[in-house]
Amino acid sequence: MLTIFLAPLLLINIGVVSAPWLLFTLYIISGVGMAGIGMGIMHDAIHGSYSKNKRVNKYLGYTMNLIGANATVWKIQHNILHHTYTNVEGMDDDINAPFFLRFSPHAKKNKLHQFQHLYVWFFYGLSTLSWVTVKDFIRLSRYKKMGFLNKKNEFRNEIIKVIGWKLLYYSYALIIPLLMVSLAPWMIVLAFLSMHFVTGLLISIIFQVAHIMPNTQFPLPNKDGVVEGDGFTHQLATTTNFSPKSRFFSWLIGGLNYQIEHHLLPNICHVHYKKISGIVADTAKEYGIPYHTKKTFAAAIMDHIRILRKLGKMQPLPIQSGSNF
Repeated sequence: MLTIFLAPLLLINIGVVSAPWLLFTLYIISGVGMAGIGMGIMHDAIHGSYSKNKRVNKYLGYTMNLIGANATVWKIQHNILHHTYTNVEGMDDDINAPFFLRFSPHAKKNKLHQFQHLYVWFFYGLSTLSWVTVKDFIRLSRYKKMGFLNKKNEFRNEIIKVIGWKLLYYSYALIIPLLMVSLAPWMIVLAFLSMHFVTGLLISIIFQVAHIMPNTQFPLPNKDGVVEGDGFTHQLATTTNFSPKSRFFSWLIGGLNYQIEHHLLPNICHVHYKKISGIVADTAKEYGIPYHTKKTFAAAIMDHIRILRKLGKMQPLPIQSGSNF
């Protein structure tokens, strides 16, 4: 995945590309590699499950920074908030959407949402571009207010790191190509945007179809601010697997088609999820706990479209309604 990401950019940066079709092809291939790094390398590394060696995990986690994002922000947003408060309105950043998208039955509704199942794909495609441009700064500021990054100079130092890594990323992904490629600047920018559109679409679909589905629940905290129940049943109730029989697909997306196993055992490398899944499914059945899975990725996407359409039409559920959707 690192090669798929870096090799096309290297060819672009040394100025050997002169045909528009080749420029777009290389950037799009690089976008696939960028998504692969996000799903198959940095994801395990930041969870501490890529290797038994902490140093290996630390440095491979920096591949997140290499593709323009930030490992520290991801660790808070994903490892802490998403994994602890999966599908909990206001706490899980994966369902905290801008005003034109609605990912929870408890979120506010507006007239635009009735069409979100049609236009959401465009915004999925823009997600990583927003991420590597402004979202990390917004999240850093918000996480500081939430009580994270509160050690002496920790917030300031992280801001400096974010700026430095983003300058590096934009330098080799866009600035140097603008200087080296003998094509119109607007065409190079458009090809760069196409790379991010591919990456954003791939990553967003994979992560969102695992949780925003008709059969998953959207729990709420009780009056004391506590999400009731135990963490394991919570993950089973809010997570869905898909396409469990495709080895190639599982390799391509870093084992994230086994989202249930990942959420139950995030400290285990994704290469073991397939073998673990049978044990998890049997145990869930034994204790009468739901184990959600879709046979194919296409079936998962269709169900994701259905829930987006339903969320676009239904009125918000009252806060006191409990945890079920």
